[in-house]
Amino acid sequence: MQAIWELDFYSRPLRDENEKKVWEVLICESPLKVNQDPDSLFKYSQFCSHNTVNSLFLREALAKAIATAPQGAQKIRFFRRQMNNMITKACNELGILPVPSRRTYALERWLAQRLEHFYPQQPGYDPTAAHSASVQYPGLNAIPLPEAVRGDKGDKWAFVTLEGAAFTEMNQWDIAFGEAFPLELAGLTPDAKIPGFLVFSNRALPLAGWMSGLEMAYLEFEGGKQPKVRLETGVSDSWILANLTDSATLKEGKGFTDAKEKANQVHFLAIQSTPESTSFAGFWLLKG
Repeated sequence: MQAIWELDFYSRPLRDENEKKVWEVLICESPLKVNQDPDSLFKYSQFCSHNTVNSLFLREALAKAIATAPQGAQKIRFFRRQMNNMITKACNELGILPVPSRRTYALERWLAQRLEHFYPQQPGYDPTAAHSASVQYPGLNAIPLPEAVRGDKGDKWAFVTLEGAAFTEMNQWDIAFGEAFPLELAGLTPDAKIPGFLVFSNRALPLAGWMSGLEMAYLEFEGGKQPKVRLETGVSDSWILANLTDSATLKEGKGFTDAKEKANQVHFLAIQSTPESTSFAGFWLLKG
């Protein structure tokens, strides 16, 4: 099975001898399991002058990365929507699926590390040109899940918590659809409390299968006049997972937000057919 990669192609806080911004291609492998070592994942970097910023340069950089990687990529995630056309063209020419995504956790960690430790040591470093390692786009109004994947009698749900240590056995859990990442990617230890949202549905497998085709980003509690739990996917898509209709569930929603903050925004979404089930139709470790 080929890997999933994360890619960023953008200017860095560096200037060349003509005071022009230096660009860089960063490519890293997406961790898909909790037991992967984040620092052992495939990485590739290549600087680019401002006058060669185009899809041809990017395609050639991708080709070099493919030649040096242990395995090729089946798809490439990227978070900068303003680079969509260039990245899409380069990927398509190499037969790789380009995917706009907010699930670029490894890339964002690597970018943050380079902004703190690597770029300041390079010639032409310009601290005034440093920028955030991620880009947030305003989401669309949340919409209900497709009727075809909703439970016939209405889905039930619960806010839950797992200790970080429990995830060491995640590879042995019976999960039909899902994706994870090493907790150390977010700086968490085994004693960390990880909040989650558990959905019980008599259409659990169709629901999880449908979600597996999305770029899962994170869960968000939304207060206001119509409190709800949203599932954020892609770069701006938003879905209503649950409406919080009373003071008890509203309190739980606020508690979920607080728990996410304490867990460096790490949390999970799980889908089961019943509370008694020992398997998961879906399980995603999320961050954001």
